Amino acid sequence: MASFVEVCRYNNNPNKPVPVYSTSLPCVCPCRISTRRTLILPHFSEYSSLRLVRDAKPKPLFRPRAGRISFKRRFLTAVARAESDQLGDDNSKGGDGRRNSDLENVEEKQKKASQLKKRVIFGIGIGVPVGGVVLAGGWVFTVALAASVFIGSREYFELVRSRGIAKGMTPPPRYVSRACSVICSLMPILTLYFGNIDISVTCAAFVVAMALLVQKESPRFSQLSSTMFGLFYCGYLPCFWVKLRCGLAAPSLNTGIGRTWPILLGGQAHWTVGLVATLISFSGVIATDTFAFLGGKAFGRTPLTSISPKKTWEGTFAGLVGCIAITILLSKSLSWPQSLFSSIAFGFLTFFGSVFGDLTESMIKRDAGVKDSGSLIPGHGGILDRVDSYIFTGALAYSFIKTSQRLYGV
Repeated sequence: MASFVEVCRYNNNPNKPVPVYSTSLPCVCPCRISTRRTLILPHFSEYSSLRLVRDAKPKPLFRPRAGRISFKRRFLTAVARAESDQLGDDNSKGGDGRRNSDLENVEEKQKKASQLKKRVIFGIGIGVPVGGVVLAGGWVFTVALAASVFIGSREYFELVRSRGIAKGMTPPPRYVSRACSVICSLMPILTLYFGNIDISVTCAAFVVAMALLVQKESPRFSQLSSTMFGLFYCGYLPCFWVKLRCGLAAPSLNTGIGRTWPILLGGQAHWTVGLVATLISFSGVIATDTFAFLGGKAFGRTPLTSISPKKTWEGTFAGLVGCIAITILLSKSLSWPQSLFSSIAFGFLTFFGSVFGDLTESMIKRDAGVKDSGSLIPGHGGILDRVDSYIFTGALAYSFIKTSQRLYGV
């Protein structure tokens, strides 16, 4: 459509504006208000003529904004873009969170694998020398046990003095705890020399009790109880290993390995009931810990006790089966004890002593608010963390052989 201008002549009022209309608005939205404009022109007489001009390409006087869109459409577009951006940010954050979680899981698995590897390496590194000490027996075994008792008793009294236990009780003075550590380390030596330390333990307990009662500060019952338990737990109970290894000197005549044992190392007489029983007990404790750990990892569902939340009934049952199986195998290999029922009973007592000792030390550490009793052995903790399963086992094994085995099971 051609553009045109309609001009009205007003002679009487020449200053009256002439309206101008633009009818060529092909791109204007139909909802827009009319684009009527007013153009002020000079007096009509100044123009000689005014003609209608047709352009080749229509050029409206007032160009509409072709890119203009409604406010509602712009609002919807903005909201859609914002939601898209937010979704992208959420996805990126979610992806970052998942990646961080995966990295943490990988690091945790690597840490556990490294810790397990360290435990195995140091466990083997400790187990080989301990096996040699057990085979040697005599003063070598006793002195090594005394050194372990001294370090373990020091760790015990440090646990007693920790904030977790000391918050609800008064720990014994340091000079008393140090004296108790020395007394505990002397007990295995006195056991080997005298064969019986009942009188020595009684005298030591009386001396320690008197030292607590005459101290400058007000004595407390918690000091006496923790000290007496330390003498029993760290000193008296480990002495049964000396009684078991060195006290039961009857030769195990049916042990096949004794016949081929070198004479320079003692010959067949070196393989006594005490040596065989100690080896089987040590192996049973190791089997209990190993099978309980593997069984708990594979099948553990039901917690055993609140003292140690990681222990489960499934793992405990696996430890029992493993301990009895190892005890029976070694009993058949070393021909001691002769009865199958005795082997099963000996394995059960070894398992029970191992679990009870482990839970007892876990209870002490839980009250102390610590994970390990020390840091002497990398991957294992302190001495108490490594020997807790052996503390009650020696007493149970020795009592079983002395009371229920005729001729020491030979």
